[in-house]
Amino acid sequence: MESRTSRCSRFAFYLALLLFSGREALAQIRYSVAEEVEDGTVVGNVAKDIGLDINSLPDRRFRVVSGTFFEVNQENGALYVHSKIDREVLCQGSGACLLELKILVENPLEMHYVVVEITDVNDHSPNFSERSQKFEIAEHTLPGRRFQLHTARDPDAGINSIRTYTLTPNDHFEIDIRQSDEDKIPFLVLKKSLDREQKCNHSLVVTAIDGGKPPRSGALNVSVIVLDINDNRPIFSQEIYEIAIPENVLVGTNIFKINATDPDENVNGAIEYTRKAYEMFDLDSVSGEITLKKGLNFEDSEMYKLDVQASDKGTPPLTSKCRVIVKIKDVNDNPPEIDVTSLSNTVPEDSKPGTIISLISVTDKDSGVNGKIISRITQGVPFELKPSYKENTYSVVSSGFLDRELMSHYDITIEATDYGDPPLSSFKKLSIQIADVNDNSPQFPQNPLQCYMLENNFAGTSIFSVSATDNDANENAAISYHLLRTGGENDVTVFLNVNPDNGHITALKSFDFETLKTFQFQVVASDSGTPSLSSNVTVKVFILDQNDNAPVILYPLSSNGSAEGVEEIPRNANAGHLVTKVRAYDADIGYNGWLLFSLQQVTDHSVFGLDRYTGQIRTLRSFTETDEAEHKLVILVKDNGNVSLSATATVIVKLVEPKEAFAASDVKSAAKDGEDNNVTFYLMITLGSVSVLFLISIIVLIAMQCSKSTDYTSKYLPETNYDGTLCHSIQYRSGEKWRYLVSITPNSVSAHHTRVQP
Repeated sequence: MESRTSRCSRFAFYLALLLFSGREALAQIRYSVAEEVEDGTVVGNVAKDIGLDINSLPDRRFRVVSGTFFEVNQENGALYVHSKIDREVLCQGSGACLLELKILVENPLEMHYVVVEITDVNDHSPNFSERSQKFEIAEHTLPGRRFQLHTARDPDAGINSIRTYTLTPNDHFEIDIRQSDEDKIPFLVLKKSLDREQKCNHSLVVTAIDGGKPPRSGALNVSVIVLDINDNRPIFSQEIYEIAIPENVLVGTNIFKINATDPDENVNGAIEYTRKAYEMFDLDSVSGEITLKKGLNFEDSEMYKLDVQASDKGTPPLTSKCRVIVKIKDVNDNPPEIDVTSLSNTVPEDSKPGTIISLISVTDKDSGVNGKIISRITQGVPFELKPSYKENTYSVVSSGFLDRELMSHYDITIEATDYGDPPLSSFKKLSIQIADVNDNSPQFPQNPLQCYMLENNFAGTSIFSVSATDNDANENAAISYHLLRTGGENDVTVFLNVNPDNGHITALKSFDFETLKTFQFQVVASDSGTPSLSSNVTVKVFILDQNDNAPVILYPLSSNGSAEGVEEIPRNANAGHLVTKVRAYDADIGYNGWLLFSLQQVTDHSVFGLDRYTGQIRTLRSFTETDEAEHKLVILVKDNGNVSLSATATVIVKLVEPKEAFAASDVKSAAKDGEDNNVTFYLMITLGSVSVLFLISIIVLIAMQCSKSTDYTSKYLPETNYDGTLCHSIQYRSGEKWRYLVSITPNSVSAHHTRVQP
């Protein structure tokens, strides 16, 4: 809380203020201080200036009771600034800025008046109300014309206020200043005529400068737009233009563009082009483009002259003229022309090299290098061009040997090319046919040929067919066939005949495998050319076996020729005792000669057994006293042909006592030795024949498998699924029945059947 002493002092102060408020000041003091000085700056010493003793100051008190910004130092009586002073805020205008202070001095109370003058400081720059100013001045404006500028303002006073205006250096304008009251008004003065075509926009800077030290300034950007007038005519870059265009320029092509310039703007610079009427060219009045209206021909005209006028759209319009000379360049626009003056379109294949085929001539409507021609045959054919004594005349001749069988027709393409840039070419195609000459003999696809036929064939049926080809054409390729007859004793061709037109070979008799197993003959194929050419082929015929022979019993064989024999065996013979062996053979081969034995009739089936493959008769058990003394066995021997053939033999078996049996065996052994010798001889012959035929069959089958051509052997070859089995059969037709021919091969246990067409 405030003390009682402080409250008393304040009361005394206000009381004194009331007592002296109406009285005049004891003294009036004047001070001067600049604005913007720092706080604490001393303005003057009030105590000293009012005559107070410095030593009495501790008892005297100073109070500023009227005015701001100032305080009095109680110790020394100095008046100082205690807050920032802005003259432009306190005193507006350029006059003196005075502040009146009332200072109360206590003990005793005295009122003193102090006047403080606030002096100006150049703390403001001149300022324009707008940063920029724009003028539009026509280029024909006369010099001396004045244009008022914006006036700058500066809150500072006296010498710190605006003193002058300056303008950036230029050739056309200067600045003039007119004094009005306290303001200086700037004017922009045109000192030199403007030319928009040289400069259409002038950028100037007007600067207002005050009198401070250092001086401050403010800037005004001045833009002068020069307005156009039609004071320039259109100008061509050249009075005469020369252009060259090729004669093959397409109609509608823009060949040239003229361009006139007018430095004026808007309508004063808008150009329109006009020309005299030309039927070959069009002129665009706006763009100045010249286009081709009709086709050109160098041979008709080599040059055209066009007079063009350019006019602007000012008032009045200004014009200028130029000439465009159009030169036409000759181009290679005509290809060579090939003319065939003669032609032989059919040439014999035996023509010699150098044979004249055709005559041609080549022309070109162009001239100079564009009309010079080189000709050639484009593709690789046995023909060439030979130049004639006359320029651009050629003959087409054969350059090599001809062969109709290799190439029967030629399309010859002749190319003629000029020396233009780019070169042009023409083509002519000649179609040449090569006429046939009889230079090829008939050819058989294979030599020799092999034929397989069944024995017992019907006389007059076809057994084989031959076919030859001839690379020649027409009559030179028409082939006829005949047999080459030797006339010898063993000439089989007497039993054969060949169809001269188709090569079908027929047998005139029936062949027997057991008599003749193979033979061969030759067929001659001749063409119808002049002279005729021919070739031979050898046909090898293999006769295939049929089951046409029944088995022949070799043992037993009685003296009267019947297949019957008597065998005596001891009654005490054990089971498995060999009674005898039935021997037989078959003239056929393969399955047709494969014999099987069976008991057709027997007295007691429990006593004797027969091996079906070997023909051996053995006892099945020991004999008893109740067994009959004589047994009759009828053995059936049959082959394995498709239609099996057979023969029978009878064996009488007599049971005798052991002693009689031994005596009888000695006698029979001698007889059987002779019989066995005969049987062995026959068996050797049979076995040899079968072996030979077996080997031939194997060779034939291998050849048939490896052969590429199957046309002439298809009747006798096995099927494509043949797998090398032991038994292989060929089906053939004999009369109204189908038969099977069976052959033996090494590695199998199965049989395959191939059907043979009759």
